[in-house]
Amino acid sequence: MTTQAITAIVGNSRMSKSFSDTSTDGQWDGNIMLDDLGNNPLGILMPGTVINHVCVVYTAGACAWRIIDSVTLQVKRMGWASLTGYSDYAQSTIQPYTIQKTDTLQIHPVAVDATANQSHVLAWVSSNGGTELYSVGSVPDNTPTAISTAINNQGIGDSIFGQTMTAIGVQVEDGGTLKEVTVTDSAGGVIYTSYGTKRGLTPGSRSNYYNINLRGLNIPVSKGYILKVKTVSA
Repeated sequence: MTTQAITAIVGNSRMSKSFSDTSTDGQWDGNIMLDDLGNNPLGILMPGTVINHVCVVYTAGACAWRIIDSVTLQVKRMGWASLTGYSDYAQSTIQPYTIQKTDTLQIHPVAVDATANQSHVLAWVSSNGGTELYSVGSVPDNTPTAISTAINNQGIGDSIFGQTMTAIGVQVEDGGTLKEVTVTDSAGGVIYTSYGTKRGLTPGSRSNYYNINLRGLNIPVSKGYILKVKTVSA
């Protein structure tokens, strides 16, 4: 397994704290950020603090973060990290949240795909049942490829069956282009599709954090539905 250096600043308009971790690519487990002074997790360092800003940066590839209760496993907040040097304060703002003593800031990075003409891709997918991270590696260029949950490898037809999909956010590895996202039914028919773009300081980019950020969707998900991504590597 490969690892990479992750750093973060968490706080509000009056104060902030720095965190870091050497995180293992391709997983949540063990990737808990600790503060740079006392090596404490988020909940121990800042219990009761109201935060509205989480800025996470990674070394190479792509990366998602979440604040999760280490006891109940309830996810309180989540978002995207940016490549080091490309952070954006405005896009690191979150809905205000009061930190609980059992909370941790957890990271899920992926490395740049070592094979030419392939990409690693992450996606936050929301439904009326919540939000979950999806992941797929080694996506061949210009090939629609199914993406599934990062934890148990379920497609949307299983993970959110019977629910309504409300949002899709996608982050392709550094330099990659998201050509489109597509939702298909059990017969392969297209239910929904949308173009994506590059992220970062490149022509056509909208954000340093995501390649697409679809909100306000209203897609009822049935058995056999598949979410696919089509990309082009750097």
